Amino acid sequence: MTVARTPVQPTDADGVTLRDLEWTDLAHLAALEQELFADDAWSEATWWSELAGHPRRDYVVAVTPDGAIAGYAGLDVSGDVADVMTIATAPAHQGRGTGRLLLEDLVRRAVGRDVEALLLEVRADNTAARRLYDRAGFEVISVRRRYYQPGDVDALVMRLLLTKGDA
Repeated sequence: MTVARTPVQPTDADGVTLRDLEWTDLAHLAALEQELFADDAWSEATWWSELAGHPRRDYVVAVTPDGAIAGYAGLDVSGDVADVMTIATAPAHQGRGTGRLLLEDLVRRAVGRDVEALLLEVRADNTAARRLYDRAGFEVISVRRRYYQPGDVDALVMRLLLTKGDA
C-alpha cells in the first residue's frame, strides 16, 4: 500500500519557509530593499508594477515562523532562458541558509517551466552573493563595466545551465 505524503517544505537554520509573494508583502519588501540596497532599492511602486503587469515574473518570500519576511527572490521567464530579477536576505538571516533556500526555489521554478539557462547579474564586490552563486554552479560569462552606481562597480553576468534533474 502506498501512503500519500505531503511534501516537506525546505527550511533554513531559522525555520524559515517559502511561499509566493502576496500584495500585502510589498510595503515590507520596499522597506527591506531600502535597508539592503539604499542606492538601488526598488520602491513600493516598483514592486506594484512588477507584480501588476508581468505574467512572466514569479516571486517568492522566505518567512519566519512568526510571519516576518526573512528574504525574497524573483524570476523572469522568457522562453528557454530566465533571469533572476532579485534575491535578498534580511540582515538577521544572512549566512543562515535563507539565500540558498531562495535560490534553490528559483531553480526549481525555472526547471518546472522548461528553462534551459538561468542568468543573473551580481555586484563584483558582493562576495557573499558570489559565493552563493558559485556554490550553486553559476559561471561568469561576461562583465558589465561600471554598471552599479554610485562607485562605478562592475556587474558580473552569471549563468547556470539547467537540466530536468535540477528540480
